[in-house]
Amino acid sequence: MNLPTWITVSRLLGIPVLLYVLQDPSAQERWFCVAVFLITAGTDWLDGFLARRLNQVTDLGKFLDPLADKLLTLAPLLALIELGEVPAWGVFLILVRELTIAGWRVNPAFQQQGVVAANQWGKLKTVVQIAAIALLLAPLSAQWRLISIIAFWIAVALTWISGAIYLWPKPAPSQVVPE
Repeated sequence: MNLPTWITVSRLLGIPVLLYVLQDPSAQERWFCVAVFLITAGTDWLDGFLARRLNQVTDLGKFLDPLADKLLTLAPLLALIELGEVPAWGVFLILVRELTIAGWRVNPAFQQQGVVAANQWGKLKTVVQIAAIALLLAPLSAQWRLISIIAFWIAVALTWISGAIYLWPKPAPSQVVPE
C-alpha cells in the first residue's frame, strides 16, 4: 500500500471517536466532533491530491476511497438519528444509494469494466454531505438548524442524483475500424 492509500485507511480512525463522543455530547464535545469530522473528511482531498501528484492512483485506492467516504458519512448520520437531529428515513435513503453503488461495484459484470473513480456528481455529493454533517454536528442556534436540515436534504437529493448518473448506462464508444 502506498501513502495515499494509507491516508485513506487512516480516515476510518475518526469513526470510533465520533461514535463514542456523540453518545451524549455536550456543546463542547459537539464542536470537538465537528473538528474531528472535518479533519478526517479533509483527508479525502489529501489522499486524492497525493495519489495524482505522486502518480500513485491505484484500483485499491479507487475502491477504498469511496468506501471510507461512505463509512465516515454514515457513522455520524447514524449518531445524529439517535440524537434526534435527522430523520431515519432520510439517512436510509443515503444508505440505500451507497449500498446499491457498493453492490454494483462487486458485480462481476461491472468488475470486467474495471474500477470506476468518482465522477463530478459524486464529488459534489461528498462535499455537500460533509458540509451538512458538520452543520448538524455543531451546536448552532435554531436559525442555523433550519439551514442544517436544508443542507441535509440537498445532500440526500445529490446522493440519489449522483447514484442515478453512476448507474445510468453509458454509451459504448464507437468502434473505429483501422484502415
